[in-house]
Amino acid sequence: MRPPHRGSGPSRRHFALALPSALLTAGCAAPHRGTGRPGDPIVLTLLSHYTSGELKEALQSPVDEWNASHDRVKVRTEAVEFTDLLTTFMVRQAAGQGADILHPYCLWNGQLVQAGVLRPAPPEHAEEIRRGYGAAAVRSASIEGRIYGYPTEVQTYALYYNRRLLREAGITRPPRTWRELEETAHRTAVRDRYGNTLIQGFGLSTYDDSTTVGQTLALLNAAGGTFVSADGRSTAINSPAGRAVFDLEHRLVAEGASAPGINVYKAFASGQVAMVISAGWWTANLKSLMGKAYRDVGVAPVPVPRIGDTNATLSTGFMLGVNAAARHPREAWDFLRWLNTDRTGAGRTAQHTTATRMSSLQVSVGSLTGRADDMHVLLGRGGDPNLRPFLDALAYSVPEPNGPGAQQAKSLLRKNIEALWTGQQSVDEALRTTRRQVDQEVSRSW
Repeated sequence: MRPPHRGSGPSRRHFALALPSALLTAGCAAPHRGTGRPGDPIVLTLLSHYTSGELKEALQSPVDEWNASHDRVKVRTEAVEFTDLLTTFMVRQAAGQGADILHPYCLWNGQLVQAGVLRPAPPEHAEEIRRGYGAAAVRSASIEGRIYGYPTEVQTYALYYNRRLLREAGITRPPRTWRELEETAHRTAVRDRYGNTLIQGFGLSTYDDSTTVGQTLALLNAAGGTFVSADGRSTAINSPAGRAVFDLEHRLVAEGASAPGINVYKAFASGQVAMVISAGWWTANLKSLMGKAYRDVGVAPVPVPRIGDTNATLSTGFMLGVNAAARHPREAWDFLRWLNTDRTGAGRTAQHTTATRMSSLQVSVGSLTGRADDMHVLLGRGGDPNLRPFLDALAYSVPEPNGPGAQQAKSLLRKNIEALWTGQQSVDEALRTTRRQVDQEVSRSW
């Protein structure tokens, strides 16, 4: 949910656990004296991965608005690259230097709660979150039913397709079932006389988590399966649904419709991939990369195994929470409520409807939040129609499991998927190895 990545390029959210580089700081570096208490005002630090110009500016704008209108409490933003974010949370916490407000990838919530980094949301905030956000977003921000923060960026997965490539293969609409998906992948795939792939019919790719694990879990959810059991203590990948997904992907590779060694982000944008499952953040990148050719891009729901099956897909996300060691938690939660629940004129329509600051922030950078009402308001003002399927998917998406061992479990799943795609493991071996390794990880006594 990678999480999904967005903004500066596909590599921004690869997973790594190298020690963080120097923090970037912005805004409220020298807050003026306030009137709320003797001496300087309270200064809250907010640590996120919004380091790029677009994302950094989008977050800084409401922070500046808050600072201009509040004397007693100020907010200072800090940022590190996504690859450093989890390690930064853990290292700074151990050193007693954790930020007051944290912006974690929800996959890490179980690990952060277990390590004593995140503070549960107070009852009044938890109730506001339950009321205001979709079920998948609330589950992502929760551990064992307890809410730990306000969902921010929420990414759902859908099927991107190239209309021109489908049309040239005589196909008039995107696939709705797995059988149609396979047929379309084979009809659109092109190889030269030496067997080299010129066009992938379906873009399997070992490039990063979003394209390896993300689309596999989206297909798994569409088949009614889950990666981890309901109690979070074992994997459920070795199920009929899991086997069906691994079989499907194995056939696509073995029969030449997919070539996992290709960087699907570059290949799709250059017209060398007919279809791929990915998250909604990608629309903004494609629009920028493809220029006029973006008109060939369409988005449809993730295909289901059979006609009549219920739609389902994957969602990933981030949230804003308060450090368990924060000295001023009430003030931190007050800021988060203002940022995530107060409605402003930024989303004003002819009906004078408004949207929250966080929803306006996310839409400004081509993303979504888990507030469907905000999204309908903001996208109804002439937004990209390709975002609509991702908005619809908020109602039926399934969040990533986020127990204490979730990050390692995801890494193990990726390793075995890649072994399957590259012929190092059979379907049986990949399922068996994944189950053994992931069970060992998620059943650990934390």
